[in-house]
Amino acid sequence: MNKVAIDIGSTFFGGGHPLQQISGIGQLVSIILSNAMVIAGIIMLFLLIFGGISMVMGAGRDNPEQAAKGKQAATAAVIGFIIIFASYWIIQLIQLLTGITILQ
Repeated sequence: MNKVAIDIGSTFFGGGHPLQQISGIGQLVSIILSNAMVIAGIIMLFLLIFGGISMVMGAGRDNPEQAAKGKQAATAAVIGFIIIFASYWIIQLIQLLTGITILQ
């Protein structure tokens, strides 16, 4: 009767708090890089949506300045995506060449 729900902590975190499992600075950097790439992808998505909406609204209102700002935001999002995508593959290449696991 004491257990109402399933204990998922041991399934996902190996029984302890996730911060207790960090064994060194390399693993900490790996966690930060993995999360930074996810956050960058989410930011890119919002910038693309904002840029697209701004372009459509600028064209609908016959406001070329707003359309240009939207185009600039969408372009920045695509360039940022290319940089993040290239950095991921550079990290993968470094892992392959050195045999050191960076992203886990």
